[in-house]
Amino acid sequence: MNKTSPNFALIGLAGYIAVRHVHAIKETNHTLVAALDPCDSVGFLDSYFPNTDFFTEFERFDRHIAKLNRQGTHVNYISICSPNYLHDSHVRFALRSGADAICENPLVLNPWNVDALLNYEQETEKKVWNILQLRNHQAIIDLKEKVASGPADKVYDIDLSYITSRGNWYPYSWKGDIEKSGGIATNIGVHFFDMLIWIFGSVKENRVNFLKGDKVAGFLELKQARVRWFLSIDYADIPQKIKASGKRTFRSITINGEEIEFSGGFTDLHTVSYERILEGKGFELETARNSIQTVYSIRTASPVGLKGNYHPIIKNMGIDI
Repeated sequence: MNKTSPNFALIGLAGYIAVRHVHAIKETNHTLVAALDPCDSVGFLDSYFPNTDFFTEFERFDRHIAKLNRQGTHVNYISICSPNYLHDSHVRFALRSGADAICENPLVLNPWNVDALLNYEQETEKKVWNILQLRNHQAIIDLKEKVASGPADKVYDIDLSYITSRGNWYPYSWKGDIEKSGGIATNIGVHFFDMLIWIFGSVKENRVNFLKGDKVAGFLELKQARVRWFLSIDYADIPQKIKASGKRTFRSITINGEEIEFSGGFTDLHTVSYERILEGKGFELETARNSIQTVYSIRTASPVGLKGNYHPIIKNMGIDI
């Protein structure tokens, strides 16, 4: 175990996103010394760090992290891949343990939690880093540079459609519980909202046209964009030509009628995120605020129906609002 190189621990090892974090730790030539998950289906770890100490109980994991720190194998970073509603608590645990926290998005569910964590950072003198991988995607970086180099008063018309169908298991998992996941807009939309706000500026209006358990649609006016958006986990919403190809996911972003292609290039984005964090150049806690506020506002909004500028897919589907 290399005591001079940063060591990592991870919470939420059995979740699907954890593999990307473990891969990033391996690719940056660091060590995962401990991991936690109440589920023990974590055999993939053998391909990365077979000597990682694994725990299914938080209390034993907590004690082990403290022991490693006392013995000189300091845990420098704790990566958090747990369910959304536990992020806030697990970030606090990381900071109390003398580690920086690397947390999946959404960082927290409520905007006021950002303020509380900022205070916690100051008290512990440790950092919270947010995984905002789309900001590291080259196509998105190019788009931001294009907008930034154009007229400052130009306003773009954007349609965002993201349908990623989920099976019958979904409503029975924590993801189907709005109190735990934050709902569809948070669970599958927060990265897109962060990306759009990052590129096109602050939110001027946030209106929800339709909202129910498996789909949500609305209109977002940003400083330089008018965004009609639709998010769904319902397979029935997938366009027929996409279904015919055997795919269960449809993602489309058009800007002034032109499709933005960024379906590829996702493979190493977590590794890039880790590289930047290790250089002290990652996305800090305050960076998460705008997207967290946006999805919170969507979650708590009263839908207005087919009013104003709304996503055409709502009308075409004949949704009864």
